[in-house]
Amino acid sequence: MKLQTTIEISSPEQLIGLRNRIAFLGSCFAENIGMRMRQSGLPALVNPFGVLYNPLSILQALTQNPLNDNLYFEDEDHLWHCWLTDSSKNASSQAACKAGILSARGRLFDWNPDVVIITLGTNRYYELIPLPVSGGSSAGAPSPSSSPSPSSSPSPSSSPSSSSPLSPSSSSPSPSPLVVGNCHKRPQTLFAEKELTVEQMVTILESICMLFPRARVILTVSPYRYQKYGFHESRLSKAALLLAVDAIQRKRPEQVSYFPAYEIQLDELRDYRFYAEDMLHPSSQAIEYIWERFSARFLDSEAHRFLSDYEPIRKALMHRPTNPESPAAVRFHEQTHQRLSEIISKYNIEL
Repeated sequence: MKLQTTIEISSPEQLIGLRNRIAFLGSCFAENIGMRMRQSGLPALVNPFGVLYNPLSILQALTQNPLNDNLYFEDEDHLWHCWLTDSSKNASSQAACKAGILSARGRLFDWNPDVVIITLGTNRYYELIPLPVSGGSSAGAPSPSSSPSPSSSPSPSSSPSSSSPLSPSSSSPSPSPLVVGNCHKRPQTLFAEKELTVEQMVTILESICMLFPRARVILTVSPYRYQKYGFHESRLSKAALLLAVDAIQRKRPEQVSYFPAYEIQLDELRDYRFYAEDMLHPSSQAIEYIWERFSARFLDSEAHRFLSDYEPIRKALMHRPTNPESPAAVRFHEQTHQRLSEIISKYNIEL
């Protein structure tokens, strides 16, 4: 008797190998799976710009000029934020904040990933409403209908604007709105909430793919449910994302594939016990199950052998003895690191 609906996962044309460099971009679910991959010893760069929920914000983080002063603001506690990223990039000065964004951009493109895994959470995004100011030009970013292409992305040597979006000293007759990656707990009145159409998202996703021409791109839709939008509206948003993902996959079949994390959570794990306490996020058990389904289909045979060999070492490394200085704990530590050295030598990799 079969008591579960099993989601069929299409086999990718090329599997992920043990030495492939993998980059994760997108929602908190990308962070969950990306960190699980890193825990398994595979080379993964996870959300260098922090958590980003929609495709336009991801594209902005990849293409906007990090030297532009308009992308930064200082809050009441004298902490600097970047509108392109989440709060993980906050810093005590604008210079330090810029340096963090430049470092994140550099790490990603210097990493030169073989595989880019993008998890999309919603088609909704937020624009910073331009404030009425006097003289000069005001902060802004391209609208979805004029999303930047890779060839038009600004270089670090581009001349940045000098005004801040919260306290600009200049204006233009029709300033462009700035699309933000995170609202940083600023007043809701500062932002306009908008939705991306399927066609806009296809264009944006294609621009992202073009930024990584040699990489395979794996798209997935986050199973997180957006209660704040309403559950019906959340489903509509997910439906738009799924249509856009299907369209770009058909348009670029040689580069783009799809992993059905959303469908696995909703159909295979059709029970509230697979959700966290907020009943919105997948539980740790669900994340582990989805990781197992992903690795079973997308990793090659050598990577599977490595995971099997590394798993007991991973668990040993996570062990925290009651008395770390006891002879037994010291011996356990030495044996674990000896096993780690052996597996590094066996597979000729770095961990």
